[in-house]
Amino acid sequence: MSDAPDPEVVELASRVFELARRGDAEALAGYVDAGVPANLTNDKGDSLIMLAAYHGHAAAVTALLARGADADRPNDRGQTPLAGAVFKGEDDVVRALLDGGADPAAGTPSAVDTARMFGKRDLLELFGAG
Repeated sequence: MSDAPDPEVVELASRVFELARRGDAEALAGYVDAGVPANLTNDKGDSLIMLAAYHGHAAAVTALLARGADADRPNDRGQTPLAGAVFKGEDDVVRALLDGGADPAAGTPSAVDTARMFGKRDLLELFGAG
């Protein structure tokens, strides 16, 4: 028995990760509804929601949250989707994640720490850390 991953599965996963980066909410929702795990991660621990958040796609984030994606799932470096959205200045994504239950104190650095680092007082107030 081989430990090598099935090339078709790898290709499908690559396609789904690219949909998250591009923010194709409808296609992502379709794949997750068809059985792709909502918390699928790549080789760096980046989840679909992390990729959608980091690339500024609030609709894709919302679609994934509605299908059970973990808003606070950190990647292999301890970063959360919310901290990534704060770093990138994606306010619509920040709100979508907060609406989905994201914890501003989760991760390393947390979204609160990231907002402090970049002097984002409005977000600190939104997080209740102002």
